[in-house]
Amino acid sequence: MSRSKTSPAEDAVSIDHARRVRKEQYPTTAIVSLGGCLEFYDFAIFIFFADVIGELFFPVGMPGWLRTFQTWGLFAAGYLFRPLGGVVLAHFGDLFGRKRVFAFSILLMATSTLGIGLLPTYASVGAIAPVLLLLCRVLQGIAIGGEVPGAWTFVSEHATPRNVGWACGMVCGGLALGILVASSVAAIVNSLLQINDLHLFGWRLPFLLGGAFGLAGIKLRRILNETPVFTSLRKDKMLVPELPLRAVLRTQSYAVLWSMLVTWILSSVVVLTLMMPMMLHNSYGFEKEQALLAASVSTLFLAIGAVIAGALLDWIGPARFFLLFVILLLIGALAYFKMSDADTMELYLLCSVVGLSGGVTAGTPYVMVSSFPARVRFTGVSFAYNTSYAFFGGVTPILITAMAPLGVTGYVIYYVLISISSAVLGITLMRRPKLFGHAE
Repeated sequence: MSRSKTSPAEDAVSIDHARRVRKEQYPTTAIVSLGGCLEFYDFAIFIFFADVIGELFFPVGMPGWLRTFQTWGLFAAGYLFRPLGGVVLAHFGDLFGRKRVFAFSILLMATSTLGIGLLPTYASVGAIAPVLLLLCRVLQGIAIGGEVPGAWTFVSEHATPRNVGWACGMVCGGLALGILVASSVAAIVNSLLQINDLHLFGWRLPFLLGGAFGLAGIKLRRILNETPVFTSLRKDKMLVPELPLRAVLRTQSYAVLWSMLVTWILSSVVVLTLMMPMMLHNSYGFEKEQALLAASVSTLFLAIGAVIAGALLDWIGPARFFLLFVILLLIGALAYFKMSDADTMELYLLCSVVGLSGGVTAGTPYVMVSSFPARVRFTGVSFAYNTSYAFFGGVTPILITAMAPLGVTGYVIYYVLISISSAVLGITLMRRPKLFGHAE
């Protein structure tokens, strides 16, 4: 990815400072990735206890379909508030510093998750219970809306130019591991507790655990330093003089559109991974436990694939990266197709292939942090990512469900579409290597 001339603020970073940055980028990236893992765990754990939560937070006599609908509505509330939370937190991140906002997002997520674990149920306080649960989910959505773009911005501005892809891939890997940890904790709790104990107190344990780990993560983030890029901008009084979002919409509309496209790639891979257990169980007839384990294998290799892909991105550049993943994504689509007649070991192998092909997600943050100038980077990444994810994250399950009569073909078609998008990005960057040029 070609890079434009840096501003005087970026040029002000001294050689000694640059050496310190190189030394600090590895522990910084590790801490940020761990925090992202914890936050995604907190946000995703709800989905694995949705049935129990629905029974405890709504009236006993409510029709099952209505209870399910309202429970998933609570889950969706977190997604709906991601754009608002992301833009608001990013606004302060571009004006007052990445570190402060970044630390606040994990505090907000930890306390709201802990709050869910301590909430009274409908049997105790009546209709107030679902209202309090909704409030906690809204706060979680606001937190995660600032966390993900904040993490990408933070590690990219701490990394050297040759390690931006790896740093972004590490964060993506951490987010995927958060989903894996959530599903694993849910499986352990469900296997150890009887149904009565699960309803009595067991469902609270994963939320309390997530909140406690989140609070511990706050201490880790306090030891992080502000990014050298923002420090230089503030020192030279080059922070954006107007509302950051207004500046993004006025001067960076092209970057917003491209960032929304690459976010579609990431959101599609993540949502398809979350839907994999349902696909394996409903379309292919695998046992539920076997389907969940296979999906966990896929998620694990998605995390591994993101880290490898990030390092590969630094090595071969974004144009060749996206063109290479055209092939890998088509192989992933073929793996989906082959699952229909696979035995147990073949299923796990095919799921690992699908997970590795999902490593293309590492290209999403790389493109976004490289598309926006440092003065409005946090806001630009946050607005494009959260707006696009809120839309495509909701549309993807609907489209997959609409293609249910086609069986697994719907998943194959969607992976082919992702491959086509990767081809468009790769070809465009080959022809216009200076398309993105703001990475420091």
